[in-house]
Amino acid sequence: MLFIMNPRAGQCKAGKYLSRIIELFNRADYEVTVYMTAGSGHATQIAQSRAQGMDTVVCCGGDGTFNETVAGVLRSGAKVQLGYIPAGSTNDFANGLKLPTNIMKAAQLVLDGTPKSYDIGRFGSRYFAYTASFGIFTKTSYSTPQSLKNTLGYLAYLLESVHELSQIKKEYVRVQTDEGEVFEDDFIFGALCNATKVGGVLHLDDHIVDLTDGKFELLLVRYPKKLGDVAECIRALRKQDYQSRMLVFRSTTGVTVTTAEEMSWTLDGEREAGHTQVQAACINKAIELLRGE
Repeated sequence: MLFIMNPRAGQCKAGKYLSRIIELFNRADYEVTVYMTAGSGHATQIAQSRAQGMDTVVCCGGDGTFNETVAGVLRSGAKVQLGYIPAGSTNDFANGLKLPTNIMKAAQLVLDGTPKSYDIGRFGSRYFAYTASFGIFTKTSYSTPQSLKNTLGYLAYLLESVHELSQIKKEYVRVQTDEGEVFEDDFIFGALCNATKVGGVLHLDDHIVDLTDGKFELLLVRYPKKLGDVAECIRALRKQDYQSRMLVFRSTTGVTVTTAEEMSWTLDGEREAGHTQVQAACINKAIELLRGE
């Protein structure tokens, strides 16, 4: 087993369990090689160089650590099973899969769980496990009180505080899906999702999202041109009304996104440098993750 831990994840709580985790895996007859990450991108480097020849690759950290580990495994070409012990401050992907929040229970699940295939997104030369997004959410931290996020939805909360339309930042974006649809307009938010939960922005029903169908969900929120549009945006986001005229919601195998100026994104919560054009695709059943029923 290759075991990759981010010692700074989740207020450094994971490191306190390291010896217990390794003991658990040793007792299950795993020979464990441990690496501690030293900064951004390090988990990818470790997984890419060390995954070959392993039976299992396990990461312990937040969604960012999981993202990097998956990227490294895919780049290595290794056919291994993945384990994820969520230990970050934000574990959207893990929460969506209902992985245990207790670190030792999550470690035990690596041993007891069954492998299930999942799709992974490719964004240019990078990968994302659950979301790539642009717009309002990418410019704002996760500092909003969680109760407000859950009550209003993150975007709805931000729009509630708008008193003038000029306060809302917009991006002129052209999105073409692999299926041939084109959406070109001013948008305040956009996301490619392969998850049921993304921060406080999206909470999609399980029947809408299939993490194994070779498609991700595209959500675009149009720029409100009058105050009535702001109210409609808030209503649609609160009610998750994806038929609203202010929202675009599609399932797609991939998109090409074009902008006149460079636009920044976030991939699984980590910043991605600006692009004027980027292609994103859903890789069907790219990984095997150990999890419960």
